[in-house]
Amino acid sequence: MMPENADWIIRGGRVVLDEETCDLDIVVRGGVIAEFTRSPERYSLPVFDVQGMTVMPGMIDVHVHFNEPGREDWEGFETGSAALAAGGCTTYVDMPLNSLPPTVRVSLLEQKAALAGQKSVVDYAFWGGLVPQNLEDIEGLSEAGVVGFKAFMSSPGTQEEGDFQRVDDDALLRGMRLIARTGKILMLHAEDEQMVSALTADKRRRGRVGIRDYLQSRPPEAERIAVRKALHYARLTSCRLHFAHVSWAETVAEIDRAKQEGLDVTLETCPHYLILTEDDAERIGPVAKCAPPLRSRENRERLWALLAEGRIDMISSDHSPCPPSMKIAPGGDMFDVWGGIAAGQSSYELILDEGHIRRGLPLPDIARWVAYNPAKRLGFLPRKGRIAPGYDADLVVVNFAHSYTLRAEDLYDRHRQSPYIGRRLSCRIEATLNRGRVVYRRPDGIVGGAGGQWIKPGCTAGREGGVQRS
Repeated sequence: MMPENADWIIRGGRVVLDEETCDLDIVVRGGVIAEFTRSPERYSLPVFDVQGMTVMPGMIDVHVHFNEPGREDWEGFETGSAALAAGGCTTYVDMPLNSLPPTVRVSLLEQKAALAGQKSVVDYAFWGGLVPQNLEDIEGLSEAGVVGFKAFMSSPGTQEEGDFQRVDDDALLRGMRLIARTGKILMLHAEDEQMVSALTADKRRRGRVGIRDYLQSRPPEAERIAVRKALHYARLTSCRLHFAHVSWAETVAEIDRAKQEGLDVTLETCPHYLILTEDDAERIGPVAKCAPPLRSRENRERLWALLAEGRIDMISSDHSPCPPSMKIAPGGDMFDVWGGIAAGQSSYELILDEGHIRRGLPLPDIARWVAYNPAKRLGFLPRKGRIAPGYDADLVVVNFAHSYTLRAEDLYDRHRQSPYIGRRLSCRIEATLNRGRVVYRRPDGIVGGAGGQWIKPGCTAGREGGVQRS
């Protein structure tokens, strides 16, 4: 087993830079990329040999649910971050909901951060929550270091006392005014509650509870209506927006028009909208249920086209795990099944396989969607998001000569119930380095255990020694 280290010569790889890929060796000192070299023999550093492989920046996953404290039986920082490390993610941003209590107060943020500090394999950050009851906490959460705030325009789905609540129009508008004063971002789950709840109630009254009924209860128009409302409120408040898990190509176009008008808005989509379709939802069943739901094959192809055109800013996993018992449809009722896809470990490989190998998209573009754009949006530059001197050595070694079929036993998350089990992937992540530490390497697995750091907006590497900034 290779030991942890922060000083290396990463030798022999094809390195993915901002606009090109080059044969370079990377000098890592103190966990930071010091420089590139073509003369590694000049350095008396241990060698990490990646001959014949590709070195990419670590993924920054802006959207994961690790559910601590309170719902560790769904997923926790230890298993969740290990899965991300094995999947090439070196920094993630944890959602404020599904933990009990949710992250809607500074004291609760501190509690969550303490748990992550004890358990997380890779670096982490946090979204604060915007709910009707915590408007007075927005400023404090911002000052405490959240990257921004998350709100739901439709019901989050959890029903226990103390759970996260959706915002009505009044709370959303007031919250956006407060968030605008902090300069932080509001991330929105944008589906129209009135439409979704009415369609759901109608389906259930008529006993229509199969997977196709669930899909029809959350139509694309529900997403677009909510996005239009949020964009209107952004014009009134000057609040910076980020739309989570956008599923429909027409919604992307709507947001793109707002960008052209000058609104400060970004959006993400997820691998499941780029890989799977509504037919897959029917074939796979409850494990593929999510909200917004999977869409048509034609819509999937349009999303890829919009991604290639630069109209989609980033890709996140929306890793949303639950116990296996919550993925069982009693009596075939899909409305009672937990709506989340748990596949954070596979995000990078899926996008490389489908986007680069099958569709020919350039590796620098993929690196931008999974690393640079998230870092830029969340304020992690000039520390995270690029392979460049002065940046953290958050590096992923990809073997494009290794094809494999994903098995449940390959997964590190708490409940191994990915919709991609059985899928053939034409590449494999061989190693992940977080700030120069080897946190995952095949076939050893997770190396070194916890060691992640809390990354806050406006961060800098802060290392001594005169490392040149790019």
